[in-house]
Amino acid sequence: QEQLVESGGGLVQAGGSLRLSCVASLSTFSAYVMAWYRQAPGKQRELVAQITDRGNTNYADSVKGRFSIARDNAKNTVSLQMNSLKPEDTAVYYCNADHRTFRWVYWGQGTQVTVSS
Repeated sequence: QEQLVESGGGLVQAGGSLRLSCVASLSTFSAYVMAWYRQAPGKQRELVAQITDRGNTNYADSVKGRFSIARDNAKNTVSLQMNSLKPEDTAVYYCNADHRTFRWVYWGQGTQVTVSS
């Protein structure tokens, strides 16, 4: 059964760091574009960072230079290293998988990140 399981969220002070991880139970993991989204209370879910099957990355302007996405195809994992965190980064963060050919899409259950000022 395909599923994504996130971990690594928590409470951190502004300026601190957190690392989110997502373990994907997906066949042909390497064929998926992997991404992290976030949703703050009262706001729409937004793309934070994306990494293609070829390792190309894309970031929201608000996190460029602070966040870094990486994948390990041997371990079926994707991570999000978050540095210099700000209170406005507070949100539930979701792992997302999108098959590059068939467009099968999967979501994780989300992990809460709270940044205190």
